[in-house]
Amino acid sequence: MNTTGRIFRCTTFGESHGNAIGAVVDGCPAGIGFSEEDVMPLMERRRPGKSPLSTSRSEKDQVEILSGVFEGKTTGTPVAMIIRNENFRSKDYDELKDVFRPGHADYTYHEKYGIRDYRGGGRSSGRETAGRVMAGALAMKLLDREGITVAGRILEIHGETDPAIFEEEILSAKNSGDSVGGIVEVSVMGCPAGLGDPVFGKLDAGLASAMMSIGAVKGVEIGDGFLSAGALGSENNDCMDKSGYLSNHCGGILGGISNGNEIVVRIAVKPTPSIGKDQQTIDISGSERMISIGGRHDPCIVPRIVVVAECMAALVLADAMLAQKISRI
Repeated sequence: MNTTGRIFRCTTFGESHGNAIGAVVDGCPAGIGFSEEDVMPLMERRRPGKSPLSTSRSEKDQVEILSGVFEGKTTGTPVAMIIRNENFRSKDYDELKDVFRPGHADYTYHEKYGIRDYRGGGRSSGRETAGRVMAGALAMKLLDREGITVAGRILEIHGETDPAIFEEEILSAKNSGDSVGGIVEVSVMGCPAGLGDPVFGKLDAGLASAMMSIGAVKGVEIGDGFLSAGALGSENNDCMDKSGYLSNHCGGILGGISNGNEIVVRIAVKPTPSIGKDQQTIDISGSERMISIGGRHDPCIVPRIVVVAECMAALVLADAMLAQKISRI
C-alpha cells in the first residue's frame, strides 16, 4: 500500500536513487492557499547533508508542484509534487547488491517480490519520507484554517533525556562506526472534540498506523501509553468539571474520538541499521558473509524524523476532519 487516507488521500512514489521522489494528494478541498514556499521550510528540516549529525548526502530537495494549484490556491483536483534526486552515488551499493544488510528490509523485500532495488534501499529508504513531508505540508495548511497545529520534539537519544547531551550521544556513536535511536513526541493542539470514527476508524488507531508506517519506527504510545498498564483506574482516569478535563492521561483521545484536549503521541525510533561495524549476514545464495557498510548514512535518524512524524499526524487529522464534516448535519 502506497496510499493512506479515506477522503484526504496521499500517495507517495519514488526510490532513494531513482529520478525523483514525490506525492499526490487527492481529496484536498479547493481554495487552500498553497505554494512551494509552504513546503520548503518543512523539507529543510528533513533535508540531508546539513550537519555532522546526519548523512553527508547533500540534496537541495527543491519541491515542484506539478498540478492541482492555480494562482496560488488548490483547485480541488489532485495536487502532485516532486523533488529530483541529484546527489546519489549508486556505486556505493555495488558490493551489497547480493547481500542482505542486517536491520534493513533487504531480505524481506527480496522474499516478497523476488527483486529489489539495492541502491540505497530503494523504496524502503528513509528518502521515501520526503513525499510524506510534501503531502503533510498541504495537510497542515488545511488544518491551520481550523486552528489546529502540530508540533514535535525529541524526548530521548539513546536513553539520554538531557537535550544538551543529544549531540554528544550521536557523535560518539558515529565516531565508533555505530548508530543510536531515540524517542520523539508529537502534539496536536487546537483539535476539537469529535474527530475519529469507531470502531475500525479510531483516531488513535489511525495515528498509530501512520506512525508505524514510518520505516524506522518500532513503537507507538498515546497519552500515558505503557505507563497506564501500571496505574490504578483512579490514577489513569481523566476526571472532568464544568470547565473540561482536569488531566490528560488519555492523550486527547477516548473511544477512538478526540476529546478536545491536546493529542499526544510518542514514537520509538530504532538506531540506523547501516553501520560501519562488522556484522554477520547471508547473501542471496544463503552463504554466510561478514559485512561492514560504507557509504553515507545517518548515525541517528531521530533529528530528521521529527518533521516526518508531524506530517503523518497532520495527514491523519486532515482526513479525520474532512470525514467529520460529513458525519452529521
